[in-house]
Amino acid sequence: MYPKLLSVIIATLFTNHIVNAQQVNVNDSEQTAVKMVIQNLFNAMKSSDTVLLKTCFSPTAVFQTIVSKDKVVVVKDETVQNFINSIGTQPAGALDERIVFETVKTNMDLAVVWTPYEFYFKDKYSHKGVNSFQLVKFKEGWKIQYLIDTRYK
Repeated sequence: MYPKLLSVIIATLFTNHIVNAQQVNVNDSEQTAVKMVIQNLFNAMKSSDTVLLKTCFSPTAVFQTIVSKDKVVVVKDETVQNFINSIGTQPAGALDERIVFETVKTNMDLAVVWTPYEFYFKDKYSHKGVNSFQLVKFKEGWKIQYLIDTRYK
């Protein structure tokens, strides 16, 4: 009886290990796909590529910035289209947002990403802050649904 029980336990542990490894691989590929969308956003900003930039956002995306001045906090809304239009007015290379992927989490069709950044305008330091993204996985792939950021010197 004990050898059969031991065989069942070993088989169960081995199967669970394989299933967990597959889930990690799936999660890794999803995280890579999510990071690619965000990296495309910043590559598009740097190259003033409004066509690529538009592909990063869902049609109903929300874009906000937290502004704090004299201890008063205000959340400013911006339309994605206005953001895209403003990027299109800049010469290639003028906008350089350098990010670090600090947190990337995915669950089915939802992803959350936290990226501290430093922003440079025409090679001069401008400001820093944190971006908080929420992405949704649509039929055509991951898209930014919500972006809110902070900005400070």
